[in-house]
Amino acid sequence: MNKSGDPAINAPAYSGKPSASRIGLVRALNKTHGSTVATSVSVADTPGNRRRGLLDRPELEEHEGLWIVPCESVHTVGMRYPIDLVYLDRKRRVVKIVESLAPYRMSLCLRAHSVIELAAGAARRSGTKIGHQLALAARIEN
Repeated sequence: MNKSGDPAINAPAYSGKPSASRIGLVRALNKTHGSTVATSVSVADTPGNRRRGLLDRPELEEHEGLWIVPCESVHTVGMRYPIDLVYLDRKRRVVKIVESLAPYRMSLCLRAHSVIELAAGAARRSGTKIGHQLALAARIEN
C-alpha cells in the first residue's frame, strides 16, 4: 500500500501512485464474478486528465473505459452519449453503480475513492454488482 492506503495495482515497476504515463492502459477485472469489465481502460490521475475526462472523446467502445482516481463525483455536461459508472472504494470494492447516466447529468458517491467510466451497458454485461472486488491490472502488449 502507498501512503494514502491505496493498494497498488498489478503493474510492473509500479510506484504506488497510478499514472497514465507510467502504466498506460489497464484492464478492469471483476475478481468476484470472474469476468472482464473492460480491456482498455485509460488512467486519469492528474488534475487536468480528471477534469477533462471523456469530454471531446468519441463514444466508448464496449471494451473501453476511463479510471478516474481519486474521484467521488462525475458529470456528463458536454457529453453526447450515456455512460456507466462503477464507483470503487480504496480496496477496489464496488460501492455504487450508475447505469447509462445520460448527458448533462451528475452523479456522486462520497464513499468512493475512484470511478471507472464505461460504455453504457458494460457494467451489466460483465455481471458487476455492488460489493464485488475489482482488480486493475496493467495490460500486457504483444
